[in-house]
Amino acid sequence: MSARPLAIANRHPRLRLDRRALTAVIALLDANAPRFLGGCPPGELSLVFLTDPALARLHADFLADPTTTDVITFEGDPALGSAGEICVSADTAGAYARRHGRDFSAELTLYVIHGWLHLAGYDDLRPARKRRMRAAEARAVRLLAAARLAPRFRLVRR
Repeated sequence: MSARPLAIANRHPRLRLDRRALTAVIALLDANAPRFLGGCPPGELSLVFLTDPALARLHADFLADPTTTDVITFEGDPALGSAGEICVSADTAGAYARRHGRDFSAELTLYVIHGWLHLAGYDDLRPARKRRMRAAEARAVRLLAAARLAPRFRLVRR
């Protein structure tokens, strides 16, 4: 189990997820924080799984960009016990996985990793920094594979 408080909110009506595996993923990332710029700050971490329209609304409201996106992170305040929030679009992960022949669970897990890395201090706005983030994502994926951690997600039909 993760040493940090972890709040997982599934706001996607068709997404099914494994909370225990997600908790183990965050715990493993936290345990390896020195390999990732010191890791995500201390405090409660929130993971929120959303639809494309819901994440697009957040994108518009907080970043003045009404388009869909894969992940949005909000920094917390460790003094108030908050590490931050990672908001992930299950729809975007599903569409990307279908278009590129990738596993949906692996894609959505990558989005969680990506958000955790943003909170750890990585960004992907400039090419050099994007390469650094991609390398960190690859290290994190290898850590999960070595630990045999592969959360299962699925989108059910209505």
